[in-house]
Amino acid sequence: MEKKIIECVPNFSEGRDMSVIKQITDVIEAAEGVKLLDVDPGKDTNRTVVTFVGGPDEVFYAAFLAVKKASEIIDMSKHHGEHPRMGATDVCPFVPVSGITMEETVEYARKLAKKIGDELLIPVYCYENAAFEEKRRNLANCRSGEYEGLMKKLADPDWKPDFGPAVFNPKAGATAVGARDFLVAFNVNLNTTSIRRANAIAYDIREKGRPMREGNPLTGKIIKDKNGDPVMIPGTLKSVKAIGWYIEEYGIAQISMNLTNISVTPVHIAFDEVCRKADERGLRVTGSELVGLIPLNAMLDAGKYFLKKQQRSVGVSDDELIKIAIKSMGLDDLHKFNPEEKIIEFVMTEKSKRKLINLNLKSFMDETASESPAPGGGSISSYMGALGVALGTMVANLSSHKRGWDDKWEFFSDWAEKGKEIQNHLLDLVDEDTEAFNKILEAFGLPKKSDEEKSARSVAVQEATKNAIMVPFRVMETAFSGFELIRQMVEKGNPNSITDAGVGALALRSCIKGAFLNVRINASGLTDKSFASEIVSKASIIELKAVEEEQSIMMLVDSRIKTL
Repeated sequence: MEKKIIECVPNFSEGRDMSVIKQITDVIEAAEGVKLLDVDPGKDTNRTVVTFVGGPDEVFYAAFLAVKKASEIIDMSKHHGEHPRMGATDVCPFVPVSGITMEETVEYARKLAKKIGDELLIPVYCYENAAFEEKRRNLANCRSGEYEGLMKKLADPDWKPDFGPAVFNPKAGATAVGARDFLVAFNVNLNTTSIRRANAIAYDIREKGRPMREGNPLTGKIIKDKNGDPVMIPGTLKSVKAIGWYIEEYGIAQISMNLTNISVTPVHIAFDEVCRKADERGLRVTGSELVGLIPLNAMLDAGKYFLKKQQRSVGVSDDELIKIAIKSMGLDDLHKFNPEEKIIEFVMTEKSKRKLINLNLKSFMDETASESPAPGGGSISSYMGALGVALGTMVANLSSHKRGWDDKWEFFSDWAEKGKEIQNHLLDLVDEDTEAFNKILEAFGLPKKSDEEKSARSVAVQEATKNAIMVPFRVMETAFSGFELIRQMVEKGNPNSITDAGVGALALRSCIKGAFLNVRINASGLTDKSFASEIVSKASIIELKAVEEEQSIMMLVDSRIKTL
């Protein structure tokens, strides 16, 4: 399953005293399961924007601690700065990055808002997607009047805070907690130095568009509505803000964009649209630049998009998709694009944390053969399954590129993509199985001197054992789904590769039988016999079906070999 990741971007009303800022960021860095990505202080605004990411629960906890610390060490009655503000923690938005929906993110934001209000006695307004009413979706409305007008605002029943007391807190002020879409700052490079021409393209594509004019669209009088505001001709891209500018450092003009919702307009669509509009104006795009970080899925989607334009299979490795995305959008045009530093999920991964799936073949074999009990049969079973599905994926990719089968490339590409998804799940389970075993060892290592300790240890052992049953069971379920791919490739794939698919079927059968052994032995140590019996029963059915599938597929392989 895709790991759940949330980004949090709190803005604190202090940008000059670095010792104060450090106290807040120290609290965030000390929290388990979060990664501090960026600290951006501004002296004129007297405001610091902090960015950190992690699992939803971990981010929720770290955000609360940061808000709490800010309320203790920032005194809003003494604060002055150029940026609008109303509290020590002025805003605290949650942003879904991967594996989590906006609806779920909203729940975490509102839970944080409630905790801040209840425990810190700070008035809290929920904004954007977390808002309870339409007028509070806009942050500017929630912050209107700023800190100086907060006492009067809190006395207005229409502006009663969503959480916390409707009482002026002179030290901490008020806080806005929200949930918003991921914003990507993305610049596209042009083969020109003209700001005017770059701006023309920016107006073509940005959602706001350009003012409508009488007669000549460039020099004519701007048409205004009854309120005196310019009538706008919308641009071609939704959820995109854009402007043209000249970068002296690079010696080129750029289209500078904020993609405010990459689920509406992804980076690859924005890039292609700028290419199209530049071409219409006699200009050429030479590459692009990503400012800040981007979610992994955005890069993978871009890679798939450009491969599909080439009518090539998208069922390739993540590394290959990322490489295609980088080269297709020219992300390394101005400076080297390092995925380890630019993709959120990669930045979050501790390089020092050794994972089995990151070992080379020989190291993995040596680690398996060592005196360490892990990786054991469960991890090996999962890896066998991953290799089995990989063989099916290989046949799909070969078939997709087979000469004379151009009309079938998309069919095989779809199957290759499904195969890659199953492979990735099984690879994750290689490490999960070893982690499950280690958790059992940790549980048995808990103290057992008092009755309370014995009871806590027993509960921990049983929970760890339950997990150690469910991991290999998930291996069985995941691997079994790979048989459909293998069967399709034996029946319809490149005839020169049917034996590769056959070996894939053998590997899947072995994977499932091996994982079943782990389910059974771990179930024998569980005190909840009803649960154990139910899982073993379900697992035995999967094992039986796996043997039947393998035999059926091998018969197909044999019959096809005879016709060659």
